[in-house]
Amino acid sequence: MLSYWPEFLTVALIHLLAVASPGPDFAVVLRQALTQNRRNALLTSVGVGLGILVHVTYSLLGIGLLIQQSILLFNILKVVGALYLTWIALQCLRSKPGNLNVEAAQGPHQSGAKAFRLGFLTNALNPKATLFFVALFSVVIDHATPVPVQAFYGIYMAVATGAWFCVVALFFTLPGIRRGFARFGHWVDRLMGGALLALAGRLAFSAATGTEAAE
Repeated sequence: MLSYWPEFLTVALIHLLAVASPGPDFAVVLRQALTQNRRNALLTSVGVGLGILVHVTYSLLGIGLLIQQSILLFNILKVVGALYLTWIALQCLRSKPGNLNVEAAQGPHQSGAKAFRLGFLTNALNPKATLFFVALFSVVIDHATPVPVQAFYGIYMAVATGAWFCVVALFFTLPGIRRGFARFGHWVDRLMGGALLALAGRLAFSAATGTEAAE
C-alpha cells in the first residue's frame, strides 16, 4: 500500500483543487445553508459527497470510458443535468423576502430526505464531474493500480467532498452569518438561481452544438 502513496497524494491534490472551485455543488450547499436549517444543509452536503460514489462506480466498471467516447451518451447526460439545474434555478429565482430562516428553531422547509436527495442528484447528474472522474481514472490513476486501491481513492474523495461541504454548511449557518444575510437573503437566493441557470444554459448549448464532448 505504501507504494501507492505518491499516486494517492496526486489524486488528493487534484481533487482538492476541483472540490474547492465554485460550481453547482457549492451553489446548492450555500443556498441550503442560507435558506434551510443546519441539519438540512448538512444532509445536502452529505448527499453531494455520496453522489461522487456514482462517478467512482462507473469509472471503476469502465462505463465512464464508454460515456467519454460516445458523443450521444455524453450529450444526453448533459441535457439531463441541464434540466435538473434549471429546475433548481427556478426554485431559487422564485425566492421572496422572508424565505431566509435566521433562527434554526423556525424549522426546515424541506424534509431530510429531500435535502439529501438535492445534494446527491446535483453531484451525480453533473457532467463536469463525469469528465473529471473519467480523466482521473484513465489518466492520473495507473491502470495497474489494484481495483481495491482505486476504490479506496474513490471513497476518500467522497468523504473529503462531504466533509468540505459540511464545513461550508456549518460556516454559513452560523447565527451571525445568517443574520448578516437576513435582509437580502432572497437576493442571494436569486443570485444562486441565476448562476445555476447560466450553468444549465451552458450545458444545454454545449449539448446542442456538440462542444465539450469527449473524443
